Amino acid sequence: MDSPLIHTILNSFCQVTLEEMQSLRLMNRMDTKFVFSAGSLPEFLNALAPDYKILEIGQRRNFIYNTKYLDTEDMIFYIQHVRGKLARHKIRFRKYESTGTTFLEVKKKTNRNRTVKWRTENSFTNDLLDDPATQFIKKHIPYSSSPLQVKLENKFTRITLAGFETKERITFDYCMSFSSLNGARIDLPYLAIAELKSEGFPSWSPFVITAKKLGIKPTGFSKYCIGNAMLKDLPKKNVMKQKIILLNKIENEYSKLNLS
Repeated sequence: MDSPLIHTILNSFCQVTLEEMQSLRLMNRMDTKFVFSAGSLPEFLNALAPDYKILEIGQRRNFIYNTKYLDTEDMIFYIQHVRGKLARHKIRFRKYESTGTTFLEVKKKTNRNRTVKWRTENSFTNDLLDDPATQFIKKHIPYSSSPLQVKLENKFTRITLAGFETKERITFDYCMSFSSLNGARIDLPYLAIAELKSEGFPSWSPFVITAKKLGIKPTGFSKYCIGNAMLKDLPKKNVMKQKIILLNKIENEYSKLNLS
């Protein structure tokens, strides 16, 4: 769903630079996700153009991200998430294709349901943790854990919007795929995920109002958990059943739109 229409709509936004976005990094924030059919993406974006600016890097306004998620042999981070545990963690290496840089990122969901993120530039050569990466992880995860290894890879295209008056950063992810180390792969061209990053949940924001008008409701959704659940036979996989049903519904909506 990276169509000429999408590019036309993206070009209608006023642009913001990466440097200007630094004031909206929101490393301690609330994250709210909205999962919907990629067929609704043009309408959603078009409605937001008057109220938000779009991140532009090197004359591009949508960017490919490649992510490698790390976990222990017994999948402790996956288990924490599907059990609904707060004060849980996620560790990933994310390559930003627009700049060619890779960051090691540690995310923590706190007991107050806020997201805190730390990151450091690290190349992750040959899928091995070097000493700086190991020390960085130990600094931010206060318990001893088993050796970490790549468990899932994820690729998607992202659009980033900024609301400076409303103190919001909004991302739209689409053209998504997952792959595991054994070569299994799944593509989800029908799926779009919007994420609102803000200091609180601004119910009065143009983004939230537009989502409501389109019938798109906030819902918890983890790319890492969904990718694993769709590709692997894992403990607690049944907990993800409702999310899989939601994806099937979205896929049906997307198929009907394309056939009409």
